[in-house]
Amino acid sequence: MHFRDIAATAMADGAIGADEILALRQAGWADGTMDPEEAESLFLANEALTQPSAEWTEFFVEALSNFVVHTVEPAGYVDQEMADELVARIDHDGHVAGMTELELLMRVLEIAASVPQSLKDYALKQIEAGIESGEGPTREEEGDTQGVNAAECRMLRRFVFAAGGDRPAAVSRAEAELLFRIKDATLYDNNAPEWRDLFVQGVANYLLGFGGHEPLSAERAAELEAFMSNEGAGIGGFLYSMLTADPSDGFGSLLGDSDDGMDGEDDAAEAARFTPQEQDWLHDRLDADEDLDELEKALLLFIAEETGEVFGMQLKAA
Repeated sequence: MHFRDIAATAMADGAIGADEILALRQAGWADGTMDPEEAESLFLANEALTQPSAEWTEFFVEALSNFVVHTVEPAGYVDQEMADELVARIDHDGHVAGMTELELLMRVLEIAASVPQSLKDYALKQIEAGIESGEGPTREEEGDTQGVNAAECRMLRRFVFAAGGDRPAAVSRAEAELLFRIKDATLYDNNAPEWRDLFVQGVANYLLGFGGHEPLSAERAAELEAFMSNEGAGIGGFLYSMLTADPSDGFGSLLGDSDDGMDGEDDAAEAARFTPQEQDWLHDRLDADEDLDELEKALLLFIAEETGEVFGMQLKAA
């Protein structure tokens, strides 16, 4: 059985069985390679399916992601022409048609060593637009129209930590800004539980790279929780301290000074070096409204726990 046959089969009855997919794996794709005509056959077959099966989606994504990423030399690097071809093939009036195509796009970003910026931007646009509009391939359940759902949390996590992303295995500024935009747009919606952790960990990854120090003591954590629970969360004093802090100290003095527990300060400061640009970036986003919202509070608490003594000093009431 050949790739070209599968398109004809799909277009004839709107379905591809597991036995046909197995035949393709064993014969049509025995060497793991395909030519552009065969790749086009898979796209045509996918478009003809009325209900793509899990087996088909797995095969389609595996075969075509390898085609996109490894066809052009050097292998692993997607050039602009290939990226443009992929977008043209999966795009329908500015949006991907279905979850199978979105999975293909995500998989390319995950396995490629590098992709053009335009492909990253397109993927980012698909996820953000779906969340804002409440429509698209990630909104399969009836009534699922508001907030960030579990499927979108998984897609976002894959996107921001993708190998072909702006910072492989790390979050870039553009991706952190995406997380903030989504947070602001869905703050009062019914979001999936996973969204809180994704926002906090994603933005903290951009700012800190996860210092990995020992967690705060129970007493220090309680102090931090009490501070962040105050009405307004001390936003005025916090932002003023951030603006006037010595950049070389990172955020070491933002919550006040302490005469004890300073032995780990140098190590923690080294692990969490905030540049002046990062300080300005975070200030702009925290100062966008009058008070810290719940996710921003969670972000600051997470940073405190990751940087240890840098944030773990005596708290100063605003």
